[in-house]
Parts: sequence; C-alpha cells; structure tokens
Amino acid sequence: MRTTLHHHYYIPLIIRTLPSSTMASSSLALSSVSLKILSFTSSDAFNKRIRGFGLKNGKRSRIITSLSGGSQNQTVVLDDTLFIDYKPTSAFLFPGQGAQAVGMGKEAQSVSAAAQLYKKANDILGYDLVELCTSGPKEKLDSTVISQPAIYVTSLAAVEVLRARDGGQQIIDSVDVTCGLSLGEYTALAFAGAFSLHKLMTELLTPSLSLIFSFIPRGAKHGYYGKMQTKTEAADATKSAMVSVIGLDADKVQQLCDAANQDVDEDKKVQIANYLCPGNYAVSGGVMGVEAVEAKAKSFKARMTVRLAVAGAFHTSFMEPAVSRLEAALAATEIRQPRIPVISNVDAQPHADPATIKKILARQVTSPVQWETTVKTLLARGLKKSYELGPGKVIAGIVKRMDKKAEMENIGA
Repeated sequence: MRTTLHHHYYIPLIIRTLPSSTMASSSLALSSVSLKILSFTSSDAFNKRIRGFGLKNGKRSRIITSLSGGSQNQTVVLDDTLFIDYKPTSAFLFPGQGAQAVGMGKEAQSVSAAAQLYKKANDILGYDLVELCTSGPKEKLDSTVISQPAIYVTSLAAVEVLRARDGGQQIIDSVDVTCGLSLGEYTALAFAGAFSLHKLMTELLTPSLSLIFSFIPRGAKHGYYGKMQTKTEAADATKSAMVSVIGLDADKVQQLCDAANQDVDEDKKVQIANYLCPGNYAVSGGVMGVEAVEAKAKSFKARMTVRLAVAGAFHTSFMEPAVSRLEAALAATEIRQPRIPVISNVDAQPHADPATIKKILARQVTSPVQWETTVKTLLARGLKKSYELGPGKVIAGIVKRMDKKAEMENIGA
C-alpha cells in the first residue's frame, strides 16, 4: 500500500493479524475502530522508518482490538515496545513553561495554517490568546493560566510556519522522533498525532478537567480569564516553590536537598524535580525547604540559585492532589498511537500504547523530568539534526551545552 502523509494529524496503526484462537482467548478486547482510520498512505521513507523500529522479544505489552469495516473484522495489536529500538536522525523538540515572551506568535499570523490554530484556540478558550501572546501584558502572559496554552499553541504554530517555507514539508517528513520539556510533551504528542488541538483543549482542558495546563477558561467577562482550581490549586495548598540550582552535578544537588530537608518538617521537604542538563537542576518542595536550599547552596559550591516564577512544586509528590483528577481527564480523552516515537519525561523512553501513554502522563505530574537523559540518549543513538519549535531558545542552549557539535535550529512563530 503506497500513500503520502500530508499532515501529522493523521494516525497510522501498526496491524498484526492474529489467529482466531488468540483473539478469542484475549481478555483485553477494546472498542471497535473504523477501518477508515487506516485508509492513509505513507511515503516510502515513512515505511522504511516503520520497518526500522525493531521489537525486542519477551517484553511485549499487547492490546488487542477489533477493527470493523463493512462485514469484515480485523485484529490489531498495539505493542508498547513498538519504538523501543528507535534510531533517531531528525528530531522536533518542544519547549515548556518559562519559554513564553511577549511578541511570540506574530510571525505565525502571516501563515494561514498557523493563524487558524490561534483562531481555533481563541474559540475554545473564550479569550484572545493571540493578543496576549503578541502584545501581553507580560504579567498575564507569565501566569500559568495563560502561558501554558500560549506555549502549546505557539509551538504547533511554529510547525506550520516551517511547513510554509521552502523545503519545510521535507523537513517535517524527515522527523522520526519528537519530545518536549514538561508541558512540551503534550505538544510532541500532538505533533505525533496522538491527539488533536481541539481534542486536547476541549476534553483535557475543559473547566472541570483542566489539570495539565492549570487553567479554567471561562472568558474575560468572568474576570481574570477564569478561575484557577487545578495543579496551581494543589501547589498553592501546600505553599510550595521551585528553584534552579546552577553549577552542581546531580549527586551534589541531591546532597544539598538532603541537607535542607534535615532543617524542615516533612511537609516542607524538597526534591529534584527537573534533571535539565549537567550543572542545571530544578528543586521543588515546600517554601521553607526551598529557602533552606537557597541558604545552603553556596556552602555546597553552587554557582548560584534562581527562584523560578512558577505556581509551585511541579513534578514532585507535592502535586499528588492533582493526580486523580488528571487521571479522570485522561480517561475522558482520546489518545491514539503516535506515528513516531515520543520520548516521555518520566522514563526517557518512547511508548506506543495509548493506555500506557495516559499512565505516563499522569505520573509526569509527580515524577522528576528526565530531560538530561532524554537528550543524551538521542545523541548517543545517532541523532543528526534537531529543531526547537516554539518560543525561546532554551532547549537549543541545553542541547549545545551537552554537545557543542550538535546540529540545532530554532523555528520560532
């Protein structure tokens, strides 16, 4: 079957036909899916990439579902280890919270497909995201309630900006792995076709289920762009904070955390929340614990500490109150098998099974971000070229710090 992937929103499923006895004995049958989902075409290059993703024997996580098309039924096996032996050559990397800046999104307005993403987001959110991105004010754009959807949409818009330039579609077609820092993992999953902009914002980010981006959009007429009651609520409830420790290796930062924790109560302790890159690790926890880290940092020979302007202790156990609600949101959200590997922040591995992806996303709330391991693994596996898509150049700086010879290009919007 020969076909062409015109957009990254189309999702291929890798099919294996099972004998009827296997199908009958399975207790993991899922709801049926129309065969129309599979009526896509892929380029020869894409087919070669799929064939190149080997499967390790003995470690298969199989989920069986029937596909109905007319009077015929077929069986598919979704194997979570599908991408386990991925060999990256070209990667899209997406930024997380903190990358926002007033003026982002201006270039995107001159590209029809990119401008349409903002228009759709405006309709879903109930306020003018474009105006906030391009004109601010900065204090509103920097708030979690605005910055996270702003970064998400601007990053996807950057893909469309790239697509519109000469040779852009060829670059997009060449990408065989993607990942994103914290929030950016959701952008990466969207690029890989696991869910759409509309599905993400209406199902995962609705007023009652808005957990990942920590906002409840109800429109400007209801006040400051909605009422906060999600991850930010969980963070505020524990009076937590985050601080970046610069100039120490991971072991030293852990020792610093241990020392700080000796001086505070259990509910104010800290832990490493983000293994960003060598010499730069984020620590999260109770405010008193973070203050203890800041006070002791110089005695551990840290070059400096930087308090981060975020709502609280993300990626730590302090966020546990948000997990069950996030799980409910994910359960109500359709996530499909990505068409290329998406590297998880939790374990620095790609996952193909949608059910596993949901579990991993829920774990991300309380698990440290393994970004350093992700980048090291990509480089070690032979990555040739990376593109940072979206606002800022933080990720490009990280990659270059880990490998000065790494080929990296920033695509803004």
